[in-house]
Amino acid sequence: MPVTAKICGLSTPDALAAAVAGGASHVGFVFFPPSPRNVTPDQVSGLARQVPGHIARVGVFVDPDDALVDRAVAAGLDALQLHKTAPARVAAIRQRTGREVWAAIAVKTRADVDGARQFAGAADRLLYDARTPDGAALPGGMGLRFDWRLLDGVRHPLPWALSGGLDTANVAEAIGRTGARLVDVSSGVETAPGSKDAGKIAAFLAAVAAA
Repeated sequence: MPVTAKICGLSTPDALAAAVAGGASHVGFVFFPPSPRNVTPDQVSGLARQVPGHIARVGVFVDPDDALVDRAVAAGLDALQLHKTAPARVAAIRQRTGREVWAAIAVKTRADVDGARQFAGAADRLLYDARTPDGAALPGGMGLRFDWRLLDGVRHPLPWALSGGLDTANVAEAIGRTGARLVDVSSGVETAPGSKDAGKIAAFLAAVAAA
């Protein structure tokens, strides 16, 4: 099975076009105002129409309320990625929207990885991401990676993806070390926080395809 990639934190037509042209399987839009990648449902409505049907459009949220979820879903999302969201709430959003739901797992220790089991039956996919420092304004997108050895021997309760500090230089190693079949990048294809680079997107997707 080939490895596929999600380009996350997209906010401009040019960056989106690079993700589509490079062969991304998923594109991500962040609905979280503190993030430099934040977009509105109105912005995403326009961008989503440029995404071919074979590429999934993923909304990224931090423990969102129903009003935001409803407006974002209406903009044209296929899946929802939920950070800092309890399993019961994840399950409720999944039932409410009828969309595929990803539960983001903030990883620093093996206990964090083991805790992913609580999302079995609540989510459709897990996203293992690096735990950000206590007090950090953002739950991800900070270029941090976790020790990939923490995934050794894990029996994953759900399909899963790997995120956290990935870039063109290390993604092949990450795939080989963890066995990930879906990888997720945001800051690793930027020139500055929130500023995606079409060349970096193309290079990352080429590295994934070659892995």
